[in-house]
Amino acid sequence: MSYDGVGLCAVMRSVAFLTAGALAVPALAGCSSEDPAGRPLAGQDIAPAVRAQVADGGTLRWAVDAVPETLNTFQADADAATTRVAQAVLPSMFRVDANGRPERNPDYLESAKVVETEPKQVVLYKLNQAAVWSDGREIGAADFAAQSRALSGKDTAYWTARNAGYDRIEKIERGANDLEVRVTFARPYTDWRSLFSPLYPKDVMGTPDSFNDGARRKLKVTAGPFTLKKVDRKADQVTLARNPRWWGHRAKLSEIVLRAVPRDKRAAELAAGKLDLAEIDPEAVRRITLAAGPRSTGTPLMGPGSDRTGADALRPPAVSSGSDSEAADEETGAREKQRGAVAQYARQQTALQGFEVRKSLEPAYTQLALNGADGPLADERVRRAVARALDREALAKAVLRPLGLPAEPVGSHLALAGQAAYADNSGALGGQDTAKAQALLADAGWVRGGPVKEEKKEGEKAAGSKGEKGAKAEKESAGGDDGTYIVGDDDKAGDETGREQDKEVSDEDARNHAQDGRQYANQNLKQGGAPGAYAPKGTAAPAGAEINRLAKDGKALTLRFVLPSGPGSQALHTVADRISRMLAKVGIRTETAKVADESYFKDHIASGQYDLALYSWPASAFPATDARPIYAKPVPAADGSLNVEQNYTRVGTDQVDQLFDQALSTLDENESRGLIRKADARIWAAAGSIPLYQRPQLTAAKKNVVNAGAFGFETPVYEDMGFLAKGAKAAASASPRK
Repeated sequence: MSYDGVGLCAVMRSVAFLTAGALAVPALAGCSSEDPAGRPLAGQDIAPAVRAQVADGGTLRWAVDAVPETLNTFQADADAATTRVAQAVLPSMFRVDANGRPERNPDYLESAKVVETEPKQVVLYKLNQAAVWSDGREIGAADFAAQSRALSGKDTAYWTARNAGYDRIEKIERGANDLEVRVTFARPYTDWRSLFSPLYPKDVMGTPDSFNDGARRKLKVTAGPFTLKKVDRKADQVTLARNPRWWGHRAKLSEIVLRAVPRDKRAAELAAGKLDLAEIDPEAVRRITLAAGPRSTGTPLMGPGSDRTGADALRPPAVSSGSDSEAADEETGAREKQRGAVAQYARQQTALQGFEVRKSLEPAYTQLALNGADGPLADERVRRAVARALDREALAKAVLRPLGLPAEPVGSHLALAGQAAYADNSGALGGQDTAKAQALLADAGWVRGGPVKEEKKEGEKAAGSKGEKGAKAEKESAGGDDGTYIVGDDDKAGDETGREQDKEVSDEDARNHAQDGRQYANQNLKQGGAPGAYAPKGTAAPAGAEINRLAKDGKALTLRFVLPSGPGSQALHTVADRISRMLAKVGIRTETAKVADESYFKDHIASGQYDLALYSWPASAFPATDARPIYAKPVPAADGSLNVEQNYTRVGTDQVDQLFDQALSTLDENESRGLIRKADARIWAAAGSIPLYQRPQLTAAKKNVVNAGAFGFETPVYEDMGFLAKGAKAAASASPRK
């Protein structure tokens, strides 16, 4: 999912794909004059300043996760850094505004509109007459035509990752003059604004060789406020330089250096003066916030050595480590090392006083995925029971409230608050209701205290597993039984859950809840919480557990919860912990397995080796195009396998597919939005995935960096970024274009 008829108020047909007793999908929001899309939950936080207040020149050092493997955004291994480069150096006919909606980019387009609908849809683009490539050639129809051919999917020699929309184009022609481009569609396409953003020159798109290899490591011709100066893989950085041929507002910065820095190293790099701007995790947020506060009194509340008591510090080496002189020497060395670490931490904290945290919400949301391919979750009643057990508001508060961000659950799979297609359709499934969740489980045949056959030994297929191969892979990734915990054997876990959810999020929560990164976060599950809630795999269940567990056909209802285990994972594990307790309250046990980051998506999510999982999808300004493969009904492939596209939950319906097709093919924008909202209501009702919360966006910025930070929905304006001029002050709100 990339960045990004039936009337809207028509009575919806019954949801035929749900079994008896299912909730009817209610009439959708939007039938009244009030726009259900609302406003974004959080705005930008970029220290806005008018251009006159921004100094001319300077180099902005901006952290990225990695130097991009390719500079071609249409290839499979393109990443966020690829997009960042493309936004700065290539044309985009449309940008995304602060509400997550597409808007015409005046630097490239004077206008763009549908000029014919019969017999075929025709879009006429009128280009900015000043728009030229860096080699001096005008941007024109030849570039549009080359990109259309390359991405149409008709020539398999082009290694393209996606061709949505381009496959509907019939022809591209020059208009009345060189500044006009006529695009004729073979089939109507509502998301035509998603095309040609970015636009590559015909030099890149013209041949398979230039497309496949020519644009991976270099871009000879560009057309943005910046040009690509150098990709230095030894130094792990990409340098962008101000484009002297740029016809728009002249870039304020001389250079932007994108440096690859791991997220857990960014606080140290900021303190060392090697970065000016970086997305950070909550631990770094805490450090910068502390640095901005009153100076430390020397009390070792945090940082290196914070776990040592005063008695430890005063105890003589011979006493603390024994009378052995060698042990005393070791203790002395350890204390010297500790003093050095404390001094380094203090120096870093002083340096971090020059930074501030800018925060918003990412145009992305975290969801709970339920694998409906087989096992207990193949029964939609069990999936709906899982959903009805969840207190989504409590989960959102756990992650977002400690960060001072709006803690509202996400109400749509296909858009976020503020976007045109957004409406809260969660009512199609229903909110948290323990009694209804238990009734759904009972209706599905899961009986409390039913007989359970003896569990098979390690390495054999366990209840809810996806096969011996998957179990073995999980064990290897998680490092054996140490990575597995069971929640739900003890009924006390459920009792404690209710009390836990009623508590306000504490300061400890604020220190522990973490942002879950670009698609997921990764760290070890922290044991704790309700007594009896966790036990290593193989630990005997407490007395009475057999009476309280749900069983069917001799198997206990146990769901395997797969999570990544790398650095920075506390957010997902905190959320998974709370979800497991909520499920325990309705009688569903969870077995949490930690797996290596590198295998999380490939070996578990994409291959279906999980029951429950947490991962994120970005929101798109074009959900009819970009969300369709995520929720498409899986179909058998020619080789006998199942083609799931990006639908990793394996839950799909013909009705949802039909609604996406209709939404793509109507040129009535209101009708298209109504169809998208109907599709979302049906996705909710199928309960294959449960949106939880919009992800936090946390950015550390040097205090004099302006027009940059937590961008929210809006596409960054690279030419306005820079450093505040001497004597100037950033405004709470301002238009940088003045």
